[in-house]
Amino acid sequence: MVDAPTSPAAAQSLLLKTQYIKDLSFENPRAPEIFQALKQAPQVTVNIDVTAKPLSQADDYEVVLAINAEAKTDDQVVFVVELTYAAVFQLSGVARESLQPILLIEVPRLIFPFARNVVADVTRDSGFPPLLIQPIDFVALYRQKFESPAGGQP
Repeated sequence: MVDAPTSPAAAQSLLLKTQYIKDLSFENPRAPEIFQALKQAPQVTVNIDVTAKPLSQADDYEVVLAINAEAKTDDQVVFVVELTYAAVFQLSGVARESLQPILLIEVPRLIFPFARNVVADVTRDSGFPPLLIQPIDFVALYRQKFESPAGGQP
């Protein structure tokens, strides 16, 4: 009988335990007049933030993806979407120096399509065309947040 080779990489695992909406807000302050007055597509600003924290269960982490989108036309708010989307992941066998990049780059890459879908659905269900957020460069977001001179911790 031959033993299977064991390596540190083989012992690593990333397991999605659950994902969920923590908070969702949609504001349409000019309804119903906006639907008659809107002649052109509004300018949309999207801000993304990612945070992570350990949970009481060993190796479990909550990763939170916050998406805030505001649509304006002629300096008037058309709509505001605020979504806090989260997931609980279990990471085991991960080196300490790899933990933060996995939690703040790889995990958001996995849950982003689901959060993007929630934003698209809520804008569509509110009478507007679906807001399709472009793919996010989570590596750049991570670098901007944590590799700057004033960088922080998750």
